[in-house]
Amino acid sequence: MDGTRPKNYLIDMDGVLLRGAAPIPGATEFIGRLVERQARFLVLTNNSLYTPRDLQLLLRRSGLDVPVEAIYTSALATAQFLQAQHPGGTAYVLGEAGLTTVLHDIGYTLVEVDPDYVVLGETTAYSFDRITRAVRLLAAGARFIATNRDVAGPREGGIVPATGAVAALIWSATGIQPYFIGKPNPLMMRTALNTIGAHSEDSVMIGDNMDTDIVAGIESGMETILVLSGVTARDAVVRYPYRPTRIVESVAEIMP
Repeated sequence: MDGTRPKNYLIDMDGVLLRGAAPIPGATEFIGRLVERQARFLVLTNNSLYTPRDLQLLLRRSGLDVPVEAIYTSALATAQFLQAQHPGGTAYVLGEAGLTTVLHDIGYTLVEVDPDYVVLGETTAYSFDRITRAVRLLAAGARFIATNRDVAGPREGGIVPATGAVAALIWSATGIQPYFIGKPNPLMMRTALNTIGAHSEDSVMIGDNMDTDIVAGIESGMETILVLSGVTARDAVVRYPYRPTRIVESVAEIMP
């Protein structure tokens, strides 16, 4: 190893480190190399279902030892955005512990009546009654935030509707477009970099999806590495008007 300071890394989780519950071959060793080089890094996910501690346990069970402070979710990015925009506010939340916990942590009060924001995240228990309440609160003047724009996600047995799909339903009913916090919004990249005290010119975004990870990295001024272990295939890259800095088969090839 040379003595130069390693770059900083933002690393997508699904398709980069994990495939389902199984680690991508070489992912364990890659995390080990980051730790050995004392590189600053965050593992990113658009999924707002789980707290960082939940995800740390999931990763550990898959053989990946990632510190809890190195896990960054769209829910955390959403909380940081709301804290900057409207400290100490109120929110009506459609979401799970990954979202409600971080909103409590920043001093937000979760309410059913007259909220400052309707905040939509991932959940396994969307109900028509709660969606209806969200629609009526937005019509009455609440502002609309969604943790991410992903329309579907993988679960055991197949894909399920995700935050973006439910956001589209509420948007259609109200005519009010949500502000999406997670990838590909560069806001999530910038808040993630701020979290580890890093600058975009010294940082790398590693992802498997040209539509979210790579475009967000490019728009944030970062070097980008597309891994072919997830969503985007090599032959699909030529269809995009933008290109990653590098394309590799998996994180096994990346040397910090």
